[in-house]
Amino acid sequence: MTRANTDAPLRVGDLAARTGVSARLLRYYENQGVLPARRSSSGQRLFDATAVDQVLRIRELLDAGLPLRVIRELIDCIRAPGRLEPCAVPVLAEHLTEYDSRIAELVTTRDSLQGLIDASAG
Repeated sequence: MTRANTDAPLRVGDLAARTGVSARLLRYYENQGVLPARRSSSGQRLFDATAVDQVLRIRELLDAGLPLRVIRELIDCIRAPGRLEPCAVPVLAEHLTEYDSRIAELVTTRDSLQGLIDASAG
């Protein structure tokens, strides 16, 4: 049995199979500048083996509520799986502050609605 070469470039279908992310979405990530790829002589996208970890990190950042435009800013801060480099902290802190503000506004709106409901129940 031969061992697979983990340094061999991955085609988009291979990367999709390893990450659980559709090939269409991987192509979108490439077009948005968050997932680098090179082209084969026949025009196929080829990704480095490190793209698996990068795709998983991109998904983690998307799940945390960051848009791709922000992830593009942080792309150089994505290194090891499970953590970001310190260069990401200021951008993340800024977004955390924005989310805190939005949450506070939503709580105020919720309290106002609850007040109206309570007043009408009478």
